[in-house]
Amino acid sequence: MPKRVDHEERRTEIAEALVRVAGRRGLHAVGMRDVAAEAGVSLRLVQYYFQTKEKLLLYGLQHLAAGFGERVAARVRSAGENPGPRAMIEAMLLASLPTDEESRTFHLVYTSYAVLAVTDDALAAQPFMKNPEAAEDAVTALLQQAHEADLTRPGIDSRVEAISLLAMSAGLGTSILVGQRSPESAAAVLNHHLDRIFQDGGRDD
Repeated sequence: MPKRVDHEERRTEIAEALVRVAGRRGLHAVGMRDVAAEAGVSLRLVQYYFQTKEKLLLYGLQHLAAGFGERVAARVRSAGENPGPRAMIEAMLLASLPTDEESRTFHLVYTSYAVLAVTDDALAAQPFMKNPEAAEDAVTALLQQAHEADLTRPGIDSRVEAISLLAMSAGLGTSILVGQRSPESAAAVLNHHLDRIFQDGGRDD
C-alpha cells in the first residue's frame, strides 16, 4: 500500500529549506532549484507545491512569522504567570532582535523580503503578511491597557509609541546584524525608551 503523503508537512519541510538557504546566502540569491537541493527533493516537487518563487517566498515568510510567535510566547511564559503589559511588549521587541541563529535568520529574511519587494513587482503584489499591522495593533493594545491601569506616563499616545518602538526594534536589529552594536546595547536602548513610556518600571504588581 503506498505511503500517504502529508502535504502540509512536505510544504513545511520545503519552507524550512528555503529559510536555511536564505540564512546562509541571502534571500536575493535563493532560487527554487537551491531550495529543492537543500530539502532533498526534486525541483518539480517544489514547483508542484508552490508554482512560483514568489509563492514559495511568501510561504517561507509566514512560516518564519509563526516561529516568531512561538519565540514571543516562550518569552512571555518566562516572565511569570501574570506578566504585565511592559513584560509582554519587551517579549515582542526582544524576540525580534538577532541574538542567536534563529532570530538572526528571522531578521535577515524579513528585511531581505521587504527590500526585494521595493523593486520586484511580483513580490510587492503579494501580502507581506496576512495582517501587516498585527504587531503594531498588539503593541498599541498593550500600551492602551497599561494606560488604563495608570502604568504609563501622562500624555502618551499608544499608537504613536507602538509605531516608534517597532521601528526602533527593526533598526536596532539591523545594527546588530551588521555588527554596529551588540545585542546587549540594543536591548538597553529599548529598555531606556520603555522606561520613558512607563511609570515606575511599568510593573502592576
